Amino acid sequence: MASQSESKSIHDFTVKDAKGNDVDLSTYKGKVLMIVNVASQCGLTNSNYTELAQLYEKYKTQGLEILAFPCNQFGAQEPGTNDEIVEFACTRFKAEYPIFDKVDVNGEKAAPIYKYLKSSKGGLFGDNIKWNFSKFLVDKEGKVVDRYAPTTSPLSIEKDVKKLLGVA
Repeated sequence: MASQSESKSIHDFTVKDAKGNDVDLSTYKGKVLMIVNVASQCGLTNSNYTELAQLYEKYKTQGLEILAFPCNQFGAQEPGTNDEIVEFACTRFKAEYPIFDKVDVNGEKAAPIYKYLKSSKGGLFGDNIKWNFSKFLVDKEGKVVDRYAPTTSPLSIEKDVKKLLGVA
């Protein structure tokens, strides 16, 4: 895998899916990506999962992919196993987009993809992810275009998604 400094795009990374299999993100070339750190027991869970599913349903055939990375670093709000997390998201919120292996997004053990995302788009208060449901928007070439706060609703980002997809 390319080191962080050599990485030119999100497509240079390989991550683990919820079953522990490697997923080469280059398979998403040509897609617009929304990358989100998710949690099952957060106050923001219902609205975010609901709106992510709506956004995905509306734009998946036009090239949008949502990549969900469970994280237990904020208030221990994602304590479940990968299987429990996937079942929760897919059963309760009809999530059809991929849910990956649980990761750290901050600190020394932060997943390489999150180190790259944060170095590409620092947040309002520095690079660290502040809470569950921080969102990164990535263009078809794998470049990080924007970063949104946990409180930014997925549907409010729709205009930016449409622009990257080239949908009027």
